[in-house]
Amino acid sequence: MCKGKKVAIIGSGLGGLSCGVILAKNGYRVTVYEQGAQAGGCMQCFARRGAKFETGMHFIGSADRGQTLDRLMRYLDVRDRVRLSRLDPMGYDVVGLQGGRFAFANGEEPFVAQMSSYFPKMRDNLARYYRLVKQIANASTLHSLQYSEGESMLIPKYQLSSINEVLDELIPDRLLADVLAGNLPLYAAQRDKTPFAVHAFVMDFYNQSAYRIAGGSDTVARALVDTLGRHGGTVLTDSKVTRIVCDDTHATGVEVNGERFEEADYVISDAHPARTMELLQTHLIRPAFRRRIQDMPQTVGAFAVYLHFKPGRVPYMNHNYFGYEGDTPWDCEAYDELTWPKGYLYMHFCHEQDTPAMAQSGVILSYMQFGDVAQWQGTRVGRRGSDYDDFKRRKAERLIEVASRQCPELRDGIAHYYTSTPLTYLDYTGTEGGSMYGVAKDIRLGEACRVPHRTRVPNVLQTGQNINSHGMLGVLVGTIVTCGELLTARAIHQQIMETEP
Repeated sequence: MCKGKKVAIIGSGLGGLSCGVILAKNGYRVTVYEQGAQAGGCMQCFARRGAKFETGMHFIGSADRGQTLDRLMRYLDVRDRVRLSRLDPMGYDVVGLQGGRFAFANGEEPFVAQMSSYFPKMRDNLARYYRLVKQIANASTLHSLQYSEGESMLIPKYQLSSINEVLDELIPDRLLADVLAGNLPLYAAQRDKTPFAVHAFVMDFYNQSAYRIAGGSDTVARALVDTLGRHGGTVLTDSKVTRIVCDDTHATGVEVNGERFEEADYVISDAHPARTMELLQTHLIRPAFRRRIQDMPQTVGAFAVYLHFKPGRVPYMNHNYFGYEGDTPWDCEAYDELTWPKGYLYMHFCHEQDTPAMAQSGVILSYMQFGDVAQWQGTRVGRRGSDYDDFKRRKAERLIEVASRQCPELRDGIAHYYTSTPLTYLDYTGTEGGSMYGVAKDIRLGEACRVPHRTRVPNVLQTGQNINSHGMLGVLVGTIVTCGELLTARAIHQQIMETEP
């Protein structure tokens, strides 16, 4: 079918590795080029003083046997090599808002019953909300793995309606509407901009089932690298693609580390689209297309405090906690020195498959604009100066103080902490402006904020969180779209369905 054609993949994040596995399984000769010393992108972990920390993929959903992500992981031949630890099915997410704590339960009946216990007059509204979320998720052929030649007309409608607009129509209780939007840091949603379809996909993904990856998400990366190797593919670390080489009609290969040329029949970029455009110095990419990519809005960045707990001091929290200082989860990205942080996400990491009694490590995340750290751009990691260190220390202490109000065991339980900023994320991932999730969805811009998986160079494709959506399921859906250019989406779907559930 492919006659052993060569594919060069730029970047070893989930998008790059999953594309590599699918194509290698189908006979392509795949090489993944990773500029860093470790494969995995946002699946990478790091360790300090014996504690391990996640950098991006903190928890996953729809991983029960036969559910969407479970099927995809089995198709990629990684499911049996990744240990999962289930989050509390009666409260995998908890939103702290206006003095209350509101738990999200897995499954339709538990979800509606649990939320109705807080808002008894809203039971029928909650049922309608849940059914709409499910209807939208099932209408997407890729998210539901129910193959058809086209998407339901339901999808475009809710790609053009904002989250808050739809919630206002469904939920007359303002507090409940805000609670249902309370997990919006998972996708950096913005008022009047983010499509309700994005909210529906994320809610359905986690409401089916919710898990942490025991031992860290780098186990997923290692399993993908292993699967790729067993199908003849290769991952080369410390190998930065510095140029996609093109002739007058198409790409001929990639330049690596500014030194050697590697021939390829196809090039797939898992880099941010802006970085991909920088690699494509060819007349085949018109200036207008470059400007379109450069002008796309980006999601906000994040400040992270990685927490190393004292032994036996902090009980393991088997849910994620979204805390808000004000009376709404919206507009937390609009802050000043006095009002930051308006909200935060607090999670523990799971170091063993069975739910541990005590936590070893965790993280607190809050929005941070790149402008807050722009003055240090161009400096090297670990050598940004004392002003930068002081800035991070001041922000970390403030964030810990705010989170400790709702989680009083936190402050005295910390042995050590470490920090990262949008600048850290920019340096390690190359995402524009150090954004959390790459290109932002905006109903007002329509197609102008949609990244095409095909570029204007006929044999150069894109993959990763910017192509469809971020998160494990969103990236893998984008992988199917990208690989479908070489294999057809129907063929990939058939292979997924033939994999033993």
